[in-house]
Amino acid sequence: MTQEITRTEHSAPARQFTVLLSPTRRGARLARLLTAAHLGDWGLPVESAAHIVAELAANAVVHGRVPGRDFRLGLTVHREALLRIEVTDTRGDRLPPLPEAFAVPAGDAESRRGLLIVGALADRWGVDVGPAPRKTVWAEIDLAP
Repeated sequence: MTQEITRTEHSAPARQFTVLLSPTRRGARLARLLTAAHLGDWGLPVESAAHIVAELAANAVVHGRVPGRDFRLGLTVHREALLRIEVTDTRGDRLPPLPEAFAVPAGDAESRRGLLIVGALADRWGVDVGPAPRKTVWAEIDLAP
């Protein structure tokens, strides 16, 4: 189900887009493409957000996949000043390290580089747990200078 909502809150428009996607490489790719399309339509910068979504969606597919359960992509623009990206999967028992506890992986490590990209491109990121069995990894980008 795809849903786009435009609403007015204290005369400041908020834009939202959410979609459920299959926990496959194709679903992760579609998340990135949908992000680029919606942000482009909204007249917002695309590149950093598309990279963040690509990394978070790939993590949801690789580390958060439960057969038969989709992952959710959410994009929300608050007062044209903040973009919040959320990727929710159903593996709340498998949490990424929190930003403050995140360590740079060893040079030969094969994982955890995606969160380095998220940390470099986002102004903030974190993890919300619940409701069971879900977790949401989110990232925020300040849009206002």
